[in-house]
Amino acid sequence: MSMKSKRVDREGVFAGNTPERAIIDIGSNTVRLVIYGGTMRAPTVLVNEKVTARLGQNIADTGMLAEEAIQMAMRGLKRFALLLDDLGIEDVETVATAAVREASNGGEFIAELVALGFKPRIVSGEEEACLSASGVAGAFPGASGNVADLGGGSLELVSLDNGSPGDAVSLPLGALRLPEYRDEQAKNPSSEMRKSLEKVVRKSGWDLASKNGHTPAPLYLVGGTWRAMAVFAMQTRGHPLSDPHGFELAANDAQKLSELLAAQSADSLKSRQRISSMRAEKLPDAAVLLQALLAQLKPDRVVFSSWGLREGLLYDRLPAHGKAQDPLLAGVSVFATQRGAPPTLATRIAAWTVDAAPSREHGTERLRMAATLLSLASMQIEPNIRLPQAIDWALHKRWIAVGGAERAMLAAAIAANGNALDLPSEVQALASDEALDEAICWGLAVRLARRLGARSARSLRVSRLLVDGDRLILRLATSHADLFGVPTEKDIKLLAGRLGLDWAVEIVSDEELLAGKSD
Repeated sequence: MSMKSKRVDREGVFAGNTPERAIIDIGSNTVRLVIYGGTMRAPTVLVNEKVTARLGQNIADTGMLAEEAIQMAMRGLKRFALLLDDLGIEDVETVATAAVREASNGGEFIAELVALGFKPRIVSGEEEACLSASGVAGAFPGASGNVADLGGGSLELVSLDNGSPGDAVSLPLGALRLPEYRDEQAKNPSSEMRKSLEKVVRKSGWDLASKNGHTPAPLYLVGGTWRAMAVFAMQTRGHPLSDPHGFELAANDAQKLSELLAAQSADSLKSRQRISSMRAEKLPDAAVLLQALLAQLKPDRVVFSSWGLREGLLYDRLPAHGKAQDPLLAGVSVFATQRGAPPTLATRIAAWTVDAAPSREHGTERLRMAATLLSLASMQIEPNIRLPQAIDWALHKRWIAVGGAERAMLAAAIAANGNALDLPSEVQALASDEALDEAICWGLAVRLARRLGARSARSLRVSRLLVDGDRLILRLATSHADLFGVPTEKDIKLLAGRLGLDWAVEIVSDEELLAGKSD
């Protein structure tokens, strides 16, 4: 998109993030603007605004975008153009999907977008499927399986092999079109609808199950209606997390969920929190579609992904080294840096604590590094609200490529960093006692490291923390022997007790410290 003027002051800053890139996604149901900041490997959403224009509502009957829908869409798009210009965002990608590509007057609509200054691109069904698969690959590094992206006008299916999209197909099974397959006069409308949907998938000539050598593989579900389904499942199960991204169900549990939802009325679903009226109307039919997909694809589990086409557009533009970045650490690093915990400091502290509290049976070094970053960042929160807010960071913020048990370990480390060892029940419900105890040791070690010398780089250079046999040893250079104060003694006692070790402090010369020798 060409902007009217070039801005250099960048006044539009959100919580430390400068708006860098925007995507306008013109779908069959909604027209959406998303503005991103932060690192593009794990982008921060700064603005997410949609207009429910329902461009695809009448496509099946008339083959055209309805004039009323066009007017609604253009009203939103004119607003988007002004927002982008005022924020000085020049990197804008505009894509249109099923409704526009199928409508006989789609070209006229595109011409109106060009007149606004946008550079729209109509993506094919296969391209849309591959972009959604790229989004899944970005969110779940190395993922293999199948992706089902449910939009308003179409359902895109694509195979995924170790993060690489494969063959794709686009089917006329979007959420707006599913009612066409339901015959309320049938003896069992849901059963007959499922058979009709299975037939459409089967007739596509694309046997997804065989693409995996008949080995059961995950089915990744992309799209707002699927996410609403995940929210319903999480609420029904009393799941302690709130973000549907990454939520997964075994195939038999997904089948039970789909049967339960297919029997629901839209009115009963509208009364639930976090399920909009629009999604409530679509969920029962989408549940029948899920039954058809489970029957045809035979996955071992379903995984709900909040990353799809838009994130795929961002991910595909990254260079190879950008794609190779760990999305959890990429996102946490930016977040923590904005809160006074730069990666250089966290790396020093992670290295200083690694001998005493490494990742062991349940954690990983990437997770321990993320826990270190968040623990340090949490110290910038006011003490009276610190613990619940920092635990919310761990459990409920949209981190990428991290599961429920890992989130609980992040929360346990953060809590221990603040000397809060009685963990909330929601944390305990997500991970084993052994995993949480491992993470608590990470947090206690970070606490000792940061309090030893008030996070100074020098304090970490003139000290060592190590385990020797059954003892936890804090080794200090003679020049900094007085760093061992009352708070430090309490901290090492806490960590040693948790590790089941005795503890000792050794004062050594600078030369002996560097050589790793005691007196």
